[in-house]
Amino acid sequence: MKSRKLHRLIGLILVLPMLGWTLTGLVFFIKPGYQGAYEQLSVKHHPLSQVLSVIPKKNWQEVRLVNTVLGTHLLVKSSHKVEHLDPVSLLEKPVPTSLQFTTLLNDAFSDNKTRYGTIESVNGLSAQTNTGVKVTLDWQTLKLSQTGQDTQLINLLYQIHYLQWTPFKGINQVLGIFGLLLLISLTVLGVRLYIKQRS
Repeated sequence: MKSRKLHRLIGLILVLPMLGWTLTGLVFFIKPGYQGAYEQLSVKHHPLSQVLSVIPKKNWQEVRLVNTVLGTHLLVKSSHKVEHLDPVSLLEKPVPTSLQFTTLLNDAFSDNKTRYGTIESVNGLSAQTNTGVKVTLDWQTLKLSQTGQDTQLINLLYQIHYLQWTPFKGINQVLGIFGLLLLISLTVLGVRLYIKQRS
């Protein structure tokens, strides 16, 4: 009798987490909207307009010469850091102005105007578009990252699925472990009740 009551109690406690796990698991399986939400937006590369000869330094481990709508860029990786240099002077390439940043983004957006639309505001090397997408540029690596309302929604679903219900990591870990223990207990009690009924 005690096992039956405990089984029922644990089942009631797990109603909300099980509902969350089921619905979010269905979304993760079908993956609706994932392509746009996690699209890898890239700076558009153009053919080099001139032949450049770069003599690499001894500490350079990786060298990339790319051409964008802003001109040529020399991306260098050494053992200690990543550098974004001017390929002619080999000096650090200055961070783009707001106008240059906007030009670079518009060039990158040209392949998917539906998602990115037009730029509404620029703050440093971050921009907000009229479609609700925030785009950030890492100037040192010349890489773009984007996040929209759909990205935030899917991230929220992941938090629900993994019982990350609070802003505190420690509490979330306790909730996750507690949820798994309850699920194991529910399974064990269910098997035990089944065996008792069979006997």
